[in-house]
Amino acid sequence: MARIDAFLKLGLAQGCSDVHLAVGVPPMLRMNGDLLPIKFRELSDTELEAYILEILTSKQKERLHSGRDLDFSYVAEEGGRFRVNVFRKVTGIGAVLRHIPSNVPTLEQLNSPEVLRDFCDYHQGMVLVTGATGTGKSTTLAAMINYLNENRSLNIISLEDPIEFVHPSKHSQVIQREVGTHVQSFADGVRSAMREDPDVILVGEMRDAETIMMAMTAAETGHLVFGTLHTTGAVKTIDRVIDALPGELREQTKAFLSMSLKAVVTQVLVKTPDGRGRRAIQEILVSNRAIAKLITTDQTHQIPSQLQTGKDVGMQLMDQALLDAIQRKEIDPDDAYRFANDKRKFHRFVTDTDMVPALEISGGQG
Repeated sequence: MARIDAFLKLGLAQGCSDVHLAVGVPPMLRMNGDLLPIKFRELSDTELEAYILEILTSKQKERLHSGRDLDFSYVAEEGGRFRVNVFRKVTGIGAVLRHIPSNVPTLEQLNSPEVLRDFCDYHQGMVLVTGATGTGKSTTLAAMINYLNENRSLNIISLEDPIEFVHPSKHSQVIQREVGTHVQSFADGVRSAMREDPDVILVGEMRDAETIMMAMTAAETGHLVFGTLHTTGAVKTIDRVIDALPGELREQTKAFLSMSLKAVVTQVLVKTPDGRGRRAIQEILVSNRAIAKLITTDQTHQIPSQLQTGKDVGMQLMDQALLDAIQRKEIDPDDAYRFANDKRKFHRFVTDTDMVPALEISGGQG
């Protein structure tokens, strides 16, 4: 058994989401959003590197020694699947290992809004799930793919870096390909997927202009494309897609978004009232004629008003979603306050009054 497995086993027993290993500090666990050290000695550079090298292939060792980061999946000997990122920094090597549950969650288990099921019933176009790192985008997308897999007969091609949740084929055929192992890049993966008779293509990360362009082409040519971006709102997501492509393609990109962008889901993870878990809270845009016109006329700043008035079709602003969850007693109001945009609406719910001036002085954007 690899020595690193002992830390992973402890983390799983504690119910953590991530295990952090870094030089000069003891191993740390991410517990419901907080990073907590375990009772262990501070790790030295040589000790930590020895732990990590035990779980690497020869090819991965070569890549690490060449100075590049590593992203891969690892299955511990005693069970447990992890997404691993290995990197180097000033003090030496470091690693973050995120636990991937063995069972793919359902949309019901995630308490996802009903409209997310509607997105799975689309036959073509693009649906984007966005948010900062560690906000559960992969989990939400996995639940949506699982819904498709259980309810429709499709050819689903998933491109990930690395593969996280494993989907056994049910009513659909699910083909999972890993960037760096099965395809060279996300863009190459999408290009290949379009020759493989797909109904649905999942692009694990739309990280560059080429990938975005290929995903747009797939969505325009009759496929349903799911993708992720590291953006923190519907408007920022649309602006990011437009800005990511060359200036001469700006009008073409706006035309694509007005016709083929079906929805944007932006999420944060907020602590539950008992502090023992976190709940995904989502801002949701469902494209319609009004939003399409705002995109083509460079008035995306007016989209929030459409989200505010589109509740009947499942739309909601982040602040609306947070307030509703607070009133249903599903999330901790103090933690919700950190994610709110207009924090004045949340003052009356905050129990830790010291937070209000502290956060307002720092800019109040959590």
